[in-house]
Amino acid sequence: MCIFCEIIKGNIPSKKVYEDDEILAILDISQTTKGHTLVMPKNHYENFLEMPENEFEHLMGKVQEIAKQVTKNLEANGCNILINTNAVAGQSVMHTHVHIIPRYDENDTITLSFKENEFDLDQILEQIKGRN
Repeated sequence: MCIFCEIIKGNIPSKKVYEDDEILAILDISQTTKGHTLVMPKNHYENFLEMPENEFEHLMGKVQEIAKQVTKNLEANGCNILINTNAVAGQSVMHTHVHIIPRYDENDTITLSFKENEFDLDQILEQIKGRN
């Protein structure tokens, strides 16, 4: 049972931010920051890599619209747009969804950090292009 599919069907209550024939946006029950919103396709795909291109384009277009609305109306100073793909990347519900996380200041309850690593960029590029 996919909890997001159950929410989409209306079997589990949610706080709907936006809905159309293909997309549902709801407030995340675990508000990382005020206004943390999840945007998901109504069709079940385990992650965005499985989505047809046209559905992903529609999803991301709506993510942009909703992020503008959330950021403006909640007077946030910015936002993070986040897609976790697979458990290793933090995906806990295996149904494609995009996080819109409004940001108010540097003391928000969410932290993202990037640590620099040393890799051979030429070798990585060859692997990505399938030449190695």
